Amino acid sequence: MRAGVLIGGCLAMLFALVVSTVMVVDVVSQSERAAAEGITPASCDAAIGPTQPGNMQVGADAARKLDPEQRRTVQQIIAIGKKRKLSPRAWQIAIQAGMTESGLRNVDYGDRDSLGIFQMRPSMGWGTPEQVTDPEYAINKFYNVLQGVPDWEKIRPGDAAQAVERSAFPDRYHQWEAMAVYLVENLGNVTDASGCGEGSGNLLPPNPKAAKAIEFALGERGKPYVWGATGPDSYDCSGLMLRAYESAGITLPRVSRDQYKAGAMLPIERAKPGDLVFWAYDESNPATIHHVAMYLGDNKIVEAQQSGVPVHTRTIDFDEPELLPVAVRPGV
Repeated sequence: MRAGVLIGGCLAMLFALVVSTVMVVDVVSQSERAAAEGITPASCDAAIGPTQPGNMQVGADAARKLDPEQRRTVQQIIAIGKKRKLSPRAWQIAIQAGMTESGLRNVDYGDRDSLGIFQMRPSMGWGTPEQVTDPEYAINKFYNVLQGVPDWEKIRPGDAAQAVERSAFPDRYHQWEAMAVYLVENLGNVTDASGCGEGSGNLLPPNPKAAKAIEFALGERGKPYVWGATGPDSYDCSGLMLRAYESAGITLPRVSRDQYKAGAMLPIERAKPGDLVFWAYDESNPATIHHVAMYLGDNKIVEAQQSGVPVHTRTIDFDEPELLPVAVRPGV
């Protein structure tokens, strides 16, 4: 009996090793294929990931509703982007812009003289009516203007789309981030559209200094919450995170909204001990973040929550109100 258990355990370990090896080889081969096709990967930046990268189902559900015409437009956007050796982020920006402006359709109508996929206006120098309703011309024209936007790869994709389109409603482009990332990864055969690992963070390694930060934060339990305090006798939420990671040799910004941008972004369901989790008044808008805590694993966090409540640990529910679907890994 013991021998059978031992053999079974060994086989299980061997199977896990084989699966892990296959996953690594697959990721490497996809990266090599992308390089061979001239695809420049995007760099990881927590400030410019999808609105809901932790909920890939949102992107999949939206993509599933596209009809054949819309999917052909996406495929053409990706094909031209690859031919021009533009990064997947450029394709994402174009998809978001096209979805917002025309629903990814080559329409012959629009506001004033706006036409085509990107609602380009001939009267504003975008080209003739015949040109701007030619998908190949329109996509190339969009990419030409995008490349002239300063630091377009370093800003949020929806903001880059707005810089090209100059819409009176700039926030509209953000709602299609998750769908655009899903399409880039699945129709464009890109493993890492966000630059932060497969699935917007799945391949990120744990931060080796997280244990030190956790040790510090847990050591401060029982100390009072005081708004604006950064220790050593009292803390507010971001003050505790600041000092915890400072003890590990990592410098964080002072306030929670800036701490959200101070590391690599990944889905909250894949958070590891030491990652930061955030709450916002508007879950789709990081500018409304009002609280931060440190994930401990096993659905537990340590936090300086509010006045009258000392630093403590508690259970976290990933579906609780105002919790962002994103965790941030400092130092990565």
